[in-house]
Amino acid sequence: MKKLYATFGMLMVIGLAGCNTMKGMGQDVERGGEKVQDAAQKQQNK
Repeated sequence: MKKLYATFGMLMVIGLAGCNTMKGMGQDVERGGEKVQDAAQKQQNK
């Protein structure tokens, strides 16, 4: 039974770490998209 709890606990930690990593990656992608939009806007305003 202790093995089951230990395994479940480790899976939860890995899952939470994965969610934080994906959230960070999503924020990076979002910032990149904003930079592209800014560059396109500057080109239109020329």
